[in-house]
Amino acid sequence: MPYGPHTSADRERMLAAIGIDSIDDLFADIPEALRASPLDLPPPQPELELASRLTQLAARNRTDLVSFLGAGVYRHWSPPAVDQLLLRGEWYTAYTPYQPEVSQGTLQSIYEYESLMAELVDLDVVSASHYDGAAATAEAALMTCRATRRERVLISRGVHPQYRATVATYFEGGLQLDEIPLVAEGAAAGTTDLDALEAMLADPANPVAGVVAANPDFLGLLEPMPRIAELAHAAGALFVAVVEPVSLAVLAPPGSYGADIAAGEGQPLGIAPQYGGPFLGILAATEALTRQIPGRLVGMTTDLDGQRAFVMTMRAREQDIRRDKAASNICTNQALLALAASIYLATIGPHGLRDVAAMGAARAAELESSLAAIGVRRVHAGPYLNEFAVGVRDARAVHRRLLDRGFLAGLALADAEPDDPTLADALLLCATEVTTSADIAAFVAALEETMKESAPPLVTAAEGGPR
Repeated sequence: MPYGPHTSADRERMLAAIGIDSIDDLFADIPEALRASPLDLPPPQPELELASRLTQLAARNRTDLVSFLGAGVYRHWSPPAVDQLLLRGEWYTAYTPYQPEVSQGTLQSIYEYESLMAELVDLDVVSASHYDGAAATAEAALMTCRATRRERVLISRGVHPQYRATVATYFEGGLQLDEIPLVAEGAAAGTTDLDALEAMLADPANPVAGVVAANPDFLGLLEPMPRIAELAHAAGALFVAVVEPVSLAVLAPPGSYGADIAAGEGQPLGIAPQYGGPFLGILAATEALTRQIPGRLVGMTTDLDGQRAFVMTMRAREQDIRRDKAASNICTNQALLALAASIYLATIGPHGLRDVAAMGAARAAELESSLAAIGVRRVHAGPYLNEFAVGVRDARAVHRRLLDRGFLAGLALADAEPDDPTLADALLLCATEVTTSADIAAFVAALEETMKESAPPLVTAAEGGPR
């Protein structure tokens, strides 16, 4: 039974003090359909039967699909050392290392992660313990408001739609969030509309705290990040770059084009794709914003004996115990995921990471040319790295039929961006270093056959239709 320290009399006194008649009245604002209800569980089973039932349920998961899905979570090969070292029991804790004298291993693991990530993004300060890329992006947007004392942020529609939704949730407390449209036509289609951005920044009565853009963007396209940074800074705003970490092995890092803050998803760095996480939010900033960055900052110092030591730094206790004074509401320590990223980066090295990015780009180019050979072409003309959208008639239905053939044909963009008619018949496809030429050939053949099956039958003039 649930544990409750309060007696019925205690509860009655508390209800009387706040002037309501029942505990149910506390939840009157929550729609009834969204309230918790009793669990509809089957009756108990013997352990042997239950194990068999769970095995049957697990078998419903498809692990045999040839996947071209990206859209924010990516398949990469991970050196066996990553998982093997993570299995060590001393890493299995989610608690903040308050006492440095007994937490040197955990503190060092966070320090190494922050050092490696700072080199990758070319920024001064990296914090740890952000839940995922969406949460890190929202924290970055809030940082711009605190630093500039302004209350309006512009976010490109090229940022992942789930990230945009998370930022909007964070901003419901009274801050203003406006979306920058994408270019509709031409060579720059699918990227941030710079003319619209410039116009939105020009309103003196409604100054902008920060501009948020992604590179590559959600559609896989490369954005003009230096120009976006230039426009933001000219208006007195900060620039937040949302990045995919593997791409930084071949693309310019945020620090090189003037980003004040970088955010992103660390999943590609040694963390397997999985339903809903746990994942790793990347958050980095310039030294000037050190006091605005939430999360855990670990520094290296020396102890009284002159030995190297690690400590949490620039972090007040109210971050955890005085929420009204805290810069963020994060509390769970994501150190295990940060450690996975550190081991991955240290094991694969800078040249290996460059190979991963380059191989993914080469496989994507091979995929594009193979699709073009059967008449399936990209929706956007601009440059990309390893992910792009293609136009496919009745994309949702084709996507479903390909599942039956053993292929996960990326993401049907109508599901992710239902308000964009230009993406109604489009699939977002991704290739990485684990995508093979055989995978591509088999997928393209299956797609061609599926499109033929999906094509409407020809209606003759005698039947009353077009020839």
